[in-house]
Amino acid sequence: MSFGKFPSQSGQTPFNDINVTPLVDVMLVLVVILIVTAPLMASRLKMDLPKVETSKAIPAFEPLKVGIQANGVVHLNDQPIDLAALETKFNEAYLKNTQTEVQIAADQTVPYGKVAELLALAQKTKLSRIGFVTQSITSPLNPPTKP
Repeated sequence: MSFGKFPSQSGQTPFNDINVTPLVDVMLVLVVILIVTAPLMASRLKMDLPKVETSKAIPAFEPLKVGIQANGVVHLNDQPIDLAALETKFNEAYLKNTQTEVQIAADQTVPYGKVAELLALAQKTKLSRIGFVTQSITSPLNPPTKP
């Protein structure tokens, strides 16, 4: 008995490259899903809300407007006041509403020490909402100067 060679299949070598066609197909499907769902995530509900008549809102509290002139005179709501009386007003305002805001408007020539006194006084009376009033450069009250 003699054994011979099996006929070899010539030209059939193993395929060593990665087939990217299925990967591209999956990625295209994901892009289409993203394109379809993206507008749904960004849109809002459109509703025809009922219209009712409402009253005007009442402000929660009136801010305390404190001003310091260049000569050092302190004003509360455009009325001259000394620091002892101002402390009393701050205490009264705190007892009425703990969220009362103190708006400080100081002349630009006022020393920082005077402003610091007001800040310390507000802190002493537990008023923590403090705002500094400024004027815009292009305000009608302060037109820009021409060079």
